[in-house]
Amino acid sequence: MTLDLNAINTELQNRSPEDIVRWALQRSDRVITTTSFSPNSAAMLHLVTQIKPDMPIVWIDSGYNVPDAYRVAEQLIEQLKLNITVYTPIMSAERRNALMGGIPHPADNPELHAEFSRQVKLEPFQRALYEFKPDLWLTGIRRDETEFRKTLDIVTWDNRGLLRVAPLFHWSADDVQRYMERYQLPSCKHYFDPTKIADNVECGLHTAA
Repeated sequence: MTLDLNAINTELQNRSPEDIVRWALQRSDRVITTTSFSPNSAAMLHLVTQIKPDMPIVWIDSGYNVPDAYRVAEQLIEQLKLNITVYTPIMSAERRNALMGGIPHPADNPELHAEFSRQVKLEPFQRALYEFKPDLWLTGIRRDETEFRKTLDIVTWDNRGLLRVAPLFHWSADDVQRYMERYQLPSCKHYFDPTKIADNVECGLHTAA
């Protein structure tokens, strides 16, 4: 697929997130959306399912999240009638903790942390890609979240050859919050991603080769 991404991003820059989702759906019938059920994830889930109710949703559940996040996830699955497939690591969290001595910190042992991230995030996502065989990935990433994301745009290629489309890319945290309040969407107050040492770093899904 040959695309002029500069022209596309210029065209979409001032379009609404709804229009961007529709643009994406016009270009592929092999589309997935991913979610982590992190705070305010419901905005993206609500957005895409209002346009395509049976949108395939992929959740990579590391097995390390906290009860509040899991409860809100179940609430959203029911409330939005999500067509969701959950992918979990092959090894259980307790077994991995025993073998790795807990969750490895990248500063202490970068190689072990990379292997940990591969096991809990990247390998399950590869299974999802193998089974769904998408060529377009609708994602809720935003420009202001991390330094890496500032290098992206609404539409970019990811390292695996997926066309990555981010309808909320130019939204601020306040924009997301207003959307959440407008549609009275639930959000967890507590959330934990074991692959990230801070909110403004990548978990690996968007940077992996």
